[in-house]
Amino acid sequence: MSDRSKAILLEAGLVVDGSGGPSWPGDVLLQGDRILALGEGLRERLPEGLALADIEIVDCRTKVIAPGFIDAHTHDDAIVLRDPLCLPKVSQGITTVVTGNCGISLAPYRTPQSKPPLTLLGSESFKHATMAEYRAAVDAAQPALNVAALVGHTTLRFAAMEALDRAASGDELARMEALLDGCMAEGAHGLSSGLFYEEAFAAPAEEVTALARVVARHGGVYATHLRSEMQQIIEALHEAGDTAFSAGVPLVISHHKCAGPANWGRTKETLPLIEALAQRQKISMDVYPYVAGSTVLREDLVDGVIDVLLTWSDPHPEMTGRLISDIAREWGTTEQEACLRLKPGGACYFQMQEEDVERVIAHPLTMIGSDGLPHDRHPHPRLWGAFPRVFARYWRERRLFTLEQAVHKMTGMTARNLRIADRGLLRVGAMADVVVFDPETIADTATYDKPHGVSLGVEQVFVNGVLAYRGGDADAKVLARAGRMLTRGS
Repeated sequence: MSDRSKAILLEAGLVVDGSGGPSWPGDVLLQGDRILALGEGLRERLPEGLALADIEIVDCRTKVIAPGFIDAHTHDDAIVLRDPLCLPKVSQGITTVVTGNCGISLAPYRTPQSKPPLTLLGSESFKHATMAEYRAAVDAAQPALNVAALVGHTTLRFAAMEALDRAASGDELARMEALLDGCMAEGAHGLSSGLFYEEAFAAPAEEVTALARVVARHGGVYATHLRSEMQQIIEALHEAGDTAFSAGVPLVISHHKCAGPANWGRTKETLPLIEALAQRQKISMDVYPYVAGSTVLREDLVDGVIDVLLTWSDPHPEMTGRLISDIAREWGTTEQEACLRLKPGGACYFQMQEEDVERVIAHPLTMIGSDGLPHDRHPHPRLWGAFPRVFARYWRERRLFTLEQAVHKMTGMTARNLRIADRGLLRVGAMADVVVFDPETIADTATYDKPHGVSLGVEQVFVNGVLAYRGGDADAKVLARAGRMLTRGS
């Protein structure tokens, strides 16, 4: 473990600074929680007041030195409190997670009993009535990485409404606006929605637009799991674009995909539409590098055509990790009937086409997000492997983009789009979130059969200047918990 009193010189690596610009051979000097200097041969020209005896030198020859990766789309709200080591993420080189996606956030909602909006965040009781309370909980847990939080539209609905199968009344909307305004004042980065889900589907665009206007007053962003990613995806994209445009906020399209065999190939329609909308407003997307999605069990998604892999089931935990088609055959039922018997539960849905994934991941407006579900008993492998997989499959194997572009999609682009200040770039004065990795070996090991797998090639991860993780051997582990709750603009 690094001596926290010493400066750290990452020496003779390939510096990929997160901007998307050319890489260069050189050094990065960290002191405290900031980047003190960048250049070549820094040990020969140390900043005034530093001597070699004050510095821990890390040999980075043949390695890449990059900003710590920012996971643009997570459901890590509760796991950073329950398991603050955050090994699945830190072992990928991730130093910041963006929580509160798909309309689901732990704050602002408090209930004496566990009544979670969906189960994407596990069975954690919702007990943080304000973003300040959630921030205090994160600070107390001191996770190994940083947390930047969005406020979930569905969570606001649970906090303000008695029934969710309708639009909010005027009084209920005013309550949601007040809660959101408080969260934004306390540093939240924006609003998310999950209009795809039953708890939010009845909300009209006008309800979301009113809330997005609150976000606009604070300089935040709006991220959305579209109302449809299937047949009605074009209409859903127009709704999202119009909502953000009317409110005057940047739009983030969550985990962009064209789901279901009937929609395969339609990224040839959706991406030009997104580009056209981007001519009038700020738009970005995030994506995970897999053909399977993962969410709660829904019989309407079990179509008898695609494979569906069970990730958890309360009534039948013994079936976890099996295909629903095999379970249905064993039970002598249809797949939809099996799905109903397995609920509540979760699943991986093999609903995308590889060509669509490649078009989205290569697009210049696309950032990387894992969308991992850390509470699933048999999680989608994206929880442990999304970021290294981008390098291994889509940079090194498929050559869809340059190394610099790959890093940019995980760092500088994400920090800019999500309004995360002083992170995502290697520059003097920026926060010292840094990852050192081997570009020739970085790869995911997590699979659908064995989803818990530490990635290869991620050698050192620094969070706020502290060596948080050392990989590269059998003793790979989290060494320190130096993460922080980030507020917008901090």
